[in-house]
Amino acid sequence: MKTASAILPYFVFQNKPVREYFPALHQQVYGQSLVYFDNAATTQKPQSVIDAIATYYATINSNVHRGVHYLSQQATEAGEETRKRVAAFIHARHAHEIIFTRGTTESINLVAYSYSKLALKAGDNIVISAMEHHSNIVPWQIACEDHGAELRVIPMDENGELLLHTLDNLLDARTRLVAITWISNALGTVNPIQAIIQKAHALGIPVLIDAAQAAPHIPIDVQAIDCDFLAFSGHKMFGPTGIGILYGKEEWLDRMPPYQGGGEMIKSVSFEKTTYNDLPFKFEAGTPHIEGIICLKAAIDFLEALPLTEAHIYEQQLLQYATEQLQQIPDLRIIGQAKKKSGVISFIIEDTHPYDVGVLLDKMGIAVRTGHHCTQPIMDFFGIPGTVRVSLAVYNTVAEIDRLVQSLDRVVSMLK
Repeated sequence: MKTASAILPYFVFQNKPVREYFPALHQQVYGQSLVYFDNAATTQKPQSVIDAIATYYATINSNVHRGVHYLSQQATEAGEETRKRVAAFIHARHAHEIIFTRGTTESINLVAYSYSKLALKAGDNIVISAMEHHSNIVPWQIACEDHGAELRVIPMDENGELLLHTLDNLLDARTRLVAITWISNALGTVNPIQAIIQKAHALGIPVLIDAAQAAPHIPIDVQAIDCDFLAFSGHKMFGPTGIGILYGKEEWLDRMPPYQGGGEMIKSVSFEKTTYNDLPFKFEAGTPHIEGIICLKAAIDFLEALPLTEAHIYEQQLLQYATEQLQQIPDLRIIGQAKKKSGVISFIIEDTHPYDVGVLLDKMGIAVRTGHHCTQPIMDFFGIPGTVRVSLAVYNTVAEIDRLVQSLDRVVSMLK
């Protein structure tokens, strides 16, 4: 098979290949140089983020919002600077519309609990899609069960594209929310969220966007798309684990009840009554993930300095090349052939189990993800137990794709 290594160079950042900023990429796995294609699960961290973590613990480690001493004030200020940085990153109108959570999963659960307590009643319905991650299915199932509501699903076709024309029949006067993924973590499909938001808003229905796979790859402007809620995770965009973001329009967050009770989310407490704090602290009970919050800023700084738009173009070139090369492997079938995709390729090899393929690739130094990717309904739709998933980031190269293809040729010969 031909290679494109000389055609498509490394993505260069500040006069050197961007992968040089990621120390974890420069190691041996089973005697082979690591090839990391599991970026949809979590990305590796640039040295600037690693340094930011070390600097936090070495200099201003302290609890926030509660101390009058210097370290506490410095940690609090750094955390609030990150809030402002996140607001600017997604073009939120106000910094207090940014809520710190543990990740996309907790962000969605927060809305599922709090918004549903505010707005969902027996006979109402929530609309999601057939390609949602479990984190955007199960919380809504729980909410519907708790309130006697119905969960409705936008179907998809064999290409992994939503049948958007069905949405008109799913939305009605009893629809209380649409919760939709921007980019499918299992198929790579980029959904037409603008059209979905417009359809929902025409009926006065708010929309939540799961942007876990979008935030690392495409610019986000929550005011331009006019979503009501948006959730994403730091660890998928070069940041620390355990830190997530929920954006919500002020008008909704003000009305919604707290998700958890405890310190910081209160103004006053007595045994008779508690008065809740203002936004955003009403939704941030207890000691937060201070390190993650502060160091998320370093990740956003790195991501935007690339810059993100140019990184996305490079990733699309990688996706096109990888797709063309993988399609040449006998008996390999790509699952998800949407016209508009992000850097995810899920595939199966006929008469082989994805797990076996993943294990053999691992022994060759290539990290991929196998299984249902927390999207069991998708696997049921295609009638398969799971897939092998290759997910790309800006630090990947065509040389790594060539090595994947060569390794898969060996895997196929070993398993047949």
